[in-house]
Amino acid sequence: MTLADIWGAGGRAPGRTLLVGCGKLGIGLGRRLVAGGCEVVAIRRDPDGLPDEFEAIGADLRLPLAQKLPECDSVVITVPPDAAATAHHSVYVDVLINLADALPSRPGRVVFVSSTRVFEGRPGPQPLTEKDAPAPSGARSIELLAGESTAERLFDACIVRPAGIYGPGRDSLIRRVAEGAPVDGSRRTNRIHETDLVSLLEAMLRAESPPTLIHAVDQEPAPLGDVVSHIASRLGVAPPPPAVSESGGGTVLDGSLLAGFLGSLRYPTYREGYDGMLEARAAADGSRRPA
Repeated sequence: MTLADIWGAGGRAPGRTLLVGCGKLGIGLGRRLVAGGCEVVAIRRDPDGLPDEFEAIGADLRLPLAQKLPECDSVVITVPPDAAATAHHSVYVDVLINLADALPSRPGRVVFVSSTRVFEGRPGPQPLTEKDAPAPSGARSIELLAGESTAERLFDACIVRPAGIYGPGRDSLIRRVAEGAPVDGSRRTNRIHETDLVSLLEAMLRAESPPTLIHAVDQEPAPLGDVVSHIASRLGVAPPPPAVSESGGGTVLDGSLLAGFLGSLRYPTYREGYDGMLEARAAADGSRRPA
């Protein structure tokens, strides 16, 4: 399947796209949109470090804006979690309400990036799909779910729920294995490589009729022990020791909808993803490439 197949006949032009939050993920998406001829506006509290090709706005959307934002055709919301989140208040709700008030009109396409964390209250081996009801149990997951419902109400937004994002600069698991730090090997895990997540977000903007809700997960959920053992074998070190108490927790998420929408992933499993990261790491260190 080609990108043209994903986007439909001719696809949809994202047009001027507002990136709200615009951290590492937003920058990756924005650069791809600019390369495709789109205009990108990025808003975050500290605009320093945003690419020169973006129109940068420094503002805190947790508070009402004094001025209107520019007219935009598309919006992608990648707001980081609030360390002060509680089960009774969501920063996402504040941001979304203030965003809606600051926009001159409702954009034609809005994508809200949430998280598969909304399922943390229903661990188990049964694969969960987009049809399964969330079960938030902590303040962060409750906050995310409130953001999803607010984004749908205010913007008729499409919701993307990534699992654990990894990729260049997101190598904490590699460092833990190299250090021999204990891990809960029995924990069920899901992940998505940042490159594939950026591709999904662009496809959500360009598709004529994207899914209204999609889980961004690769094609192989795996116990954490399998993942760290693979990394250890590539590093040539012993697998990390097990945690004092193995939890057997975590969820299994079905990635069928994503696979059907994108057709294929550049990194369909953790093996391809971490192998690529380790090869880049070895090249940067000037050492021998992993076997």
